[in-house]
Amino acid sequence: MRKLLALLAVPLVAAATLVTVGSPATAHPTKPFPARIALPNGFTPEGLTIGRGTTVYVGSILDGAVWRGDLRTGRGSVLIPGVPGKDKAGLKLDQQGRLWTADFSGGGASVYDAGTGAQLAHYQFTDEPGSYVNDLVITERAVYFTDSGRQVLYVVPLGRGGRLPAATAFQVLPLTGPAATPDAYHNGIVALPDGDLLVAQMLPGRLVRIDPRTGSSRLVDLGGYSVERADGLVLRGRTLYVIRNLTSVIAVVRLNAGYTAGVVQREITGPQLRVPATGDLLGSALYVVNGRFDVESTPETDYDIVRVPA
Repeated sequence: MRKLLALLAVPLVAAATLVTVGSPATAHPTKPFPARIALPNGFTPEGLTIGRGTTVYVGSILDGAVWRGDLRTGRGSVLIPGVPGKDKAGLKLDQQGRLWTADFSGGGASVYDAGTGAQLAHYQFTDEPGSYVNDLVITERAVYFTDSGRQVLYVVPLGRGGRLPAATAFQVLPLTGPAATPDAYHNGIVALPDGDLLVAQMLPGRLVRIDPRTGSSRLVDLGGYSVERADGLVLRGRTLYVIRNLTSVIAVVRLNAGYTAGVVQREITGPQLRVPATGDLLGSALYVVNGRFDVESTPETDYDIVRVPA
């Protein structure tokens, strides 16, 4: 994915109020939580999710390792060791304390015990070349995964109490409407209160609403604003944070009551945003992980999590 992102042009659309965040050394000096948390050099992060308390999990798109840390102390360690060729993109925690990961070029998804790191299940969605299982959202009844190379969603239904289904019990949901646009590169996904799903189309810079029962879709009206390079999506109430990786911008969108349109209230940027990939909210802060997809990853390349005001 890094090579694909780096080869494409990087126009920056500035159509909203721009909020520049201070450097990690000066941002929020009176707050106890660190403004920057270092990840292991060479880790090559992509996904981030916050669990119980101040626990944070970050996945590697290099080898599928998962790092677990504490946002209060800034300390952490690798929970799930990496395996060459087993890259991971998005990851999320469910109510049962399980960590779900989108296994990117592996064409599937894995489920782990978030405490021990033990693998609990694996779902192999596809072996088709060019498929990239990128991000996921967990609802009460199912877990939905985007594929950046195919116009489908993968659906893993959950049993009573969140029981995991058999390895072959997943469904492939074909998409129609604007969500079926070729080469749109579907990325982040969140669930809306009415049951629909909201998905970022990274290359055309659009958001689409998808009916999870039928796969039908429609565009969300952003008044002409482009969310090109949209990677992670974070939703709280009617406020949507669109993390735009290669532009190093976070667009803050206020959605209407029907979640069919939105107005970009401001853009967050600053020197600590170094091609952010995705993020999650804790209290009044948005934590994002810097994927740094604009540089070649080496064992010495530094990566981090940064805190920005939400």
